[in-house]
Amino acid sequence: MQWKVAILTASDKGSRGEREDTSAQVIRELVEEELGGVIVDYRIVPDEQDEIMAAIIEMTEYYQADLLLTTGGTGLAIRDVTPDATLRVVDRVIPGLAEAMRFGAIQKTRSAMLSRGVCGIRGKSLIVNLPGSPKGVHESLMAIMDQLPQALEIISGTQGEDVL
Repeated sequence: MQWKVAILTASDKGSRGEREDTSAQVIRELVEEELGGVIVDYRIVPDEQDEIMAAIIEMTEYYQADLLLTTGGTGLAIRDVTPDATLRVVDRVIPGLAEAMRFGAIQKTRSAMLSRGVCGIRGKSLIVNLPGSPKGVHESLMAIMDQLPQALEIISGTQGEDVL
């Protein structure tokens, strides 16, 4: 199955065109090469909860993304609000995915434990918060890549949960 994937970058500098969005490029490559997904929407918004929430809602409802991967805004800085915005719009959280991402990334980068990224379900969409750096994106996404197809099948209703 070819999954519909949306990419949302939360970055003040990126939204103003002051920084190239290399993390989204890493996500695109991994989605296409490892997951066989197709990108249905991509955008950059500033680190503002309301804008992040609106983008998540539109990407999951209008574009009906099976998987929404966010990058940026998961750290400890005051403007890092992506997890907070995500928690306000998901129906259910999936703590195991976020834990696995941090655990996998910590093996290579100790500061990965400072990521506040969350994962959850909105409707029939899986939402995953990834760090803002290309290295963090790669390490975190690869830590869960092998479980994404199964999670997406369960969420979409194409596979039962009895396999868990």
